[in-house]
Amino acid sequence: MGGLSDQSWFTCDRCGAAGSAVRERGRIDLMAKLCDACWNTIANEMAEVDGATAAPRPDPDDASWIKPPTCPTCGAMVRVCPTNYDRWVSLATVELPAKDVPEPFRWRLTKLPARSPIVTDIVAVRVRGVDPLPGEPVVPAHRMMCVPE
Repeated sequence: MGGLSDQSWFTCDRCGAAGSAVRERGRIDLMAKLCDACWNTIANEMAEVDGATAAPRPDPDDASWIKPPTCPTCGAMVRVCPTNYDRWVSLATVELPAKDVPEPFRWRLTKLPARSPIVTDIVAVRVRGVDPLPGEPVVPAHRMMCVPE
């Protein structure tokens, strides 16, 4: 007698592959069902366009996280945040009105939904689609404000 498998595999929305490597991707609203290879391709392309090329935060066991990260080019403090597509971006440490930040550099920090009222993580989301009001605060990408020493 053959055994029945109760596992149901997703199919990759991009290449059609099925298996355990295919899963729902994205940290806020699930973006798509993708295999590892397709997800890495798409996420890397998005990161390149958005300028989300920062190195991830250090391991929590490493004590260097106590000191705020600084930009190697200008020496200013930066806020390194994960994006909603699992890449990392360096953001300015201040919010500015949207009218003062060009569209490609506008980000918002969003709390990840959790079962508890305690915020577990914050994700950076590029402001797209609907333009914010001119006075609405956004977090600029650090690369907009970076001036080499």
